[in-house]
Amino acid sequence: MKTMFAQSSIPPVPGPVLGCLLAVAMSAAAATPGDKSGFHLFNPTPRELMREMSTDRPDQTESAYTLDAGHFQVEMDFVNATFDRDRSGGGDVRSEVWSFAPLNLKVGLLNNMDLQFVLDPQVRARAKDRLANTVSKASGFGDLVTRLKVNLWGNDGGSTALALMPFVKWPLSQSRLRNGKTEGGTILALGCELPAGWSSTVMTEFDFVSDGSGGYDAEYFNTITFGRDIVGNLAGYVEFAALVTPESGGAWQGQVDVGFTYALNENTQLDLGCNFGVTRSAPDFNPFLGLSWRF
Repeated sequence: MKTMFAQSSIPPVPGPVLGCLLAVAMSAAAATPGDKSGFHLFNPTPRELMREMSTDRPDQTESAYTLDAGHFQVEMDFVNATFDRDRSGGGDVRSEVWSFAPLNLKVGLLNNMDLQFVLDPQVRARAKDRLANTVSKASGFGDLVTRLKVNLWGNDGGSTALALMPFVKWPLSQSRLRNGKTEGGTILALGCELPAGWSSTVMTEFDFVSDGSGGYDAEYFNTITFGRDIVGNLAGYVEFAALVTPESGGAWQGQVDVGFTYALNENTQLDLGCNFGVTRSAPDFNPFLGLSWRF
């Protein structure tokens, strides 16, 4: 699953861009080439009819395409690390968070619908206050999130695709890594084919997150990514992501991300990359190395 930032405030939200692309896409969406609506979890899509593998990683922008019915997909990081130095308010705190083998487990329910389970089985966090000369540590199981992705058009053809994905974070017992609260939201992702072999996906996400005092804040996460094949099975992407939590009163967080994917075969993909903070409130950098496998 894509890395989320801490809470924030007022960003350059690309909502108008998404609105324009949606208007164009609604008039340009093409009919799918064949009827695969009869396939489901217990009547899997035949291998020869499966579409090209699509993943929700490694960028933070979710794919507009779903997993074929009756098939499974594992998307995971071998390792994912986040590093930050916070000097706000006259302080000086260095923090690092390591996630080992975080997973997104997918199952294709229908031709246009998949179910996803996102979990962090092992997280290790460390923060050092350089002024107070204190160190705090935490480790253990992270959060568990369930997501349901529904493709509205473009799964099997056309130059655009649109998907809606509501999700919920389950209220696991509170720990130093988990807040113990039910949280959730909805994601809207629009994918578009561009000239010269480029593609782009625009995503907007609305979350409700715990405010720490029994209530909830609204949080808005917006991304846009551009990807292209480079040579052979190697592809790359660049991305901009912005997060804002208006009620928190903090600064908006922005990141510029770069990554690469390499297809070992039609069902297996390696990836690596790094997300770079471009505002002071965002994490400084977030490198990762991962794998996706479909079966």
